[in-house]
Amino acid sequence: MADHSEPLGKVLVIIPTYNEAQNLETIVSRLRAAAPDVDALVADDNSPDGTGDVADRLAAADKRVHVLHRPGKQGLAAAYVEGFRWGLDHDYGVLVEMDADGSHQPEFLPAILAKLTDADMVKGSRWMAGGEVVNYGARREWLSRLANIYVQAAMDIPVRDSTGGFNAFRASALRDIDLDSVASKGYTFQVDLTRRVLDGGGTIAEVPISFPDREFGQSKMSGSIIGEALLRTTMWGAQRRADEVKGLYATVKDKITGTD
Repeated sequence: MADHSEPLGKVLVIIPTYNEAQNLETIVSRLRAAAPDVDALVADDNSPDGTGDVADRLAAADKRVHVLHRPGKQGLAAAYVEGFRWGLDHDYGVLVEMDADGSHQPEFLPAILAKLTDADMVKGSRWMAGGEVVNYGARREWLSRLANIYVQAAMDIPVRDSTGGFNAFRASALRDIDLDSVASKGYTFQVDLTRRVLDGGGTIAEVPISFPDREFGQSKMSGSIIGEALLRTTMWGAQRRADEVKGLYATVKDKITGTD
């Protein structure tokens, strides 16, 4: 995808929010301390708890903080896609996904950005050596581990934390993705972006992170999102295998007929 010798350029961290008034100021403050040279874009889905007002106050006090007010709750994936478009339109060279609840710790961002000098996408990974989850609960931890093992097996993706959402992209990698066709949500959205980067010939690296559970507010994850993840992943895996079989058949046919 990209010429990795090129400088990364300006960095934009996209922070989607819905009812994160208790968390937003803290996470933005931590981000500004951990990576003073990056910009932040708060993409708020018209939160009824006043998160948008908090974002506006932070933006008024800091020129590196921007706010994207969205008309209503449309989901994490839609917020990220709109944030990507905003960042690309404003000539950022790197776009980062980061949740507002504190699970994606800004202190790991410098290591993620450093790794991006040799990759098109870098994922903060819970499930590689050095990664961890904190206060997650044994059942939830093993569900996540098994989900990632399933994705690896079903789709032959060489990524240990494909469902993780603390991700950095070169702008060139996102420009090569048809963002208009991204309709997946939740866990599936992260798997979808990962497969699209790989299918486009991009390289993906992982950096170990510590992933604590949120302290305030409620998780946005639901059973329907998990169900969607299993269904779409199975479909993508089946399509990938079918494409591999078609390619093998075409190669064998060419050799037999002497057209190779």
